[in-house]
Amino acid sequence: MATYGYARVSTSDQDLTIQREALKAAGCEIIREEKVSGISRQGRDELNILLEFLRSGDVLVVTRLDRLARSMDDLSAIVRELQNKGVSLRATEQPVDTSTAAGKAFFQMLGVFAEFETNLRRERQMEGIQKAKAAGVYKGRKATIDPLEIKRLKEDEGLGATEIAKRLGIARTSVYRALLG
Repeated sequence: MATYGYARVSTSDQDLTIQREALKAAGCEIIREEKVSGISRQGRDELNILLEFLRSGDVLVVTRLDRLARSMDDLSAIVRELQNKGVSLRATEQPVDTSTAAGKAFFQMLGVFAEFETNLRRERQMEGIQKAKAAGVYKGRKATIDPLEIKRLKEDEGLGATEIAKRLGIARTSVYRALLG
């Protein structure tokens, strides 16, 4: 039985030191860490490696549940995967320990509130964007695709959508959108 830690921050300019120290203090022998958004498991290579590696009787420790996942669906899927392997989950800053009935119940409540907080944050962000748009301050991201260049490559050079996408470093669907639009 081994104790593993997982630390995550959302952006590359954030620091993992506090999480790393808390996980070491919790007895983690190996700590996997990454700087990537927790909205989905996609692109979270360290977490995926850790989840593959864990064995029955092991313990996965995080500082808070939101370091593991940002949605209840994701969190539940990860915990189900851990339970199927016989792995327990503990959080250093929350009374979560899925090896106990009380810890499982608290885990469920925290997960619901974490998802609720994420949804509220998203709603506030969208309200702010709408207000900024109405004031003429927010114009969105500048276009990175030149539809005239796409049409030129198609008409003058006779290239297909796949080749145009490769040359310009964009998605093929973007090429179709520019040609049809």
